[in-house]
Amino acid sequence: MKFDFVYLGQTVLKYQVPLEVFVALNDIYEKRKKELPKANKQLVGKIEDEVSLFYSGPNSNKMHQHSFLPQDILQWFDSIFNHYLIWNKIGENHRSINSIWVNEMKANEYNPVHIHQGKLYSGLSSVMCLKLPKETGMEYSAQDKPMNGRLQIIGAAAGQFAKTDYSPNMKIGDFYVFPYDMRHCVYPFNSTKEKRRTLVCNVDVDYNPVASRSAGGQNE
Repeated sequence: MKFDFVYLGQTVLKYQVPLEVFVALNDIYEKRKKELPKANKQLVGKIEDEVSLFYSGPNSNKMHQHSFLPQDILQWFDSIFNHYLIWNKIGENHRSINSIWVNEMKANEYNPVHIHQGKLYSGLSSVMCLKLPKETGMEYSAQDKPMNGRLQIIGAAAGQFAKTDYSPNMKIGDFYVFPYDMRHCVYPFNSTKEKRRTLVCNVDVDYNPVASRSAGGQNE
């Protein structure tokens, strides 16, 4: 049987973080954690340890511009976001990394459903897995469908047979990229003193959505 696959709507792309980038990010966080700015005032997460590695937005009483990351790491992030846009056939655009921070979740902490934005409302967000607890505790029901500590990405599609959400079994080194306005959350885990460490990178994308859309439903 021969067929073609046609998709509509937004996409989530999963990347693997190169070992040298993964090691560098964890190393910077662990060695400089005490001097990293607290990011809690800017975030909705019910998480105690949220610290910023990079911020290029306007200075305010919540956050001032800073960077704790070397240029090669920032260039790697930009290359990933550029690939996402090319793969999705987005035309000419201007990208600017707005913010990068680390969430280190303890048992019973969580991130409610939310979206992202930077200086612009259009852009891409992401979740990188830097550390995971070996156990996530008791699943109080439906043990065959574990959700403790999981990321859930919620799509905007609502028609029949549509895939409405995505809850990957994240592994260390996974990196998920998706649009700012794609809702997502992280569920709590329990019964362990180990932590779940993730990194988020937001990039503003200035582009012309009319020029990037296709005529007659074709974009080939």
